[in-house]
Amino acid sequence: MTFLVQWISSFLFMVQMYLMMLVFGVAFFPWALFSRQGAYSAVRNYCRWIRWTASWMVGLHSEIRGEIPKGELLIAGKHQSFFDVIMIVSVVEKPKFIMKASLKWAPVLGQYGLRIGCVPVVRGKRTEAIKYMLEQVSSGSAPAGQLIIYPQGTRVAPGDHVPYKVGTAVLYRETKQKVIPAATNVGLFWPKYGIYRKKGTAVVEFLDPIEQGLDKDAFMDRLEDVLETRSNELMQEAGFYGIPQKN
Repeated sequence: MTFLVQWISSFLFMVQMYLMMLVFGVAFFPWALFSRQGAYSAVRNYCRWIRWTASWMVGLHSEIRGEIPKGELLIAGKHQSFFDVIMIVSVVEKPKFIMKASLKWAPVLGQYGLRIGCVPVVRGKRTEAIKYMLEQVSSGSAPAGQLIIYPQGTRVAPGDHVPYKVGTAVLYRETKQKVIPAATNVGLFWPKYGIYRKKGTAVVEFLDPIEQGLDKDAFMDRLEDVLETRSNELMQEAGFYGIPQKN
């Protein structure tokens, strides 16, 4: 019975989450149309709404740890589910993403993504994608702010291992910006797929910056080490002890 109640609560939460995406999108549209600040306000307040409703509808609380990144920089996050995206966007001032090109056609999500400066790339065309990312970010075509990138390129469930991709190192080198790693445990409560959400406290923690000066291999080793180590610690703190195994 407890599982059924939680599943129903999760279903109702998901319904209102997508409904409110439309409501926020329409409500903020006039402001967002004439001012990029309106688009930032829309996505930030929507994400805060989701965090708030998750806390009382399904018992999923959320906590941000560490210093909130500001200014021109890269945020390299551990990506376990849509909720880590929501949590980061709810607190940073000017978020933008490297997003799948297909998402630009998604109602509301795509239009607001482009408005805040997200960079659409075609997944699977690695060389072209990296070149396009650099052109958009370095040329200023994408607005200033915090570029959020997921080094593994996909959502990774707790206990799984997916290799880190070189794109983050290329952006680190070419943009000359520092990188803020963002560890998380959200996949324990909000899965990659499915409706059921678990009770608990999801955490996103901003870690110490990786400053400029490292070569590609040293950077990638540092990034993977700090992200995996701290994310594992956060998951263990929440009661998960499955150790990711490299393939």
